[in-house]
Amino acid sequence: MPKIFEYFGLIFLFYSNEYEPIHVHVMKNGQETVFEILLQGGELSELRIRNSNKMPPLSDKDQAIAEAFVRKYYKNIVEKWVNFFIYKKKVRVTKITKRI
Repeated sequence: MPKIFEYFGLIFLFYSNEYEPIHVHVMKNGQETVFEILLQGGELSELRIRNSNKMPPLSDKDQAIAEAFVRKYYKNIVEKWVNFFIYKKKVRVTKITKRI
């Protein structure tokens, strides 16, 4: 379950046994929301948001912050996804300390 980003209390991660579409789980305080990243021509064409089957969803405020983060950093998330799931490489956590 690699953690890929930390952003002001939000934890962005993949579950190791996952599948497409490319998506990232975002957790905070025992809550979780999933963001599915759909690409067209290498660019973000759609961002689908769904609740986790395991935890209650993020608060509206945290979900809005997480969504803005995913929209800004989707290329980095996709790169980490490909490295982890396709190339079987370890991915490192990146701590973002500047607000978006």
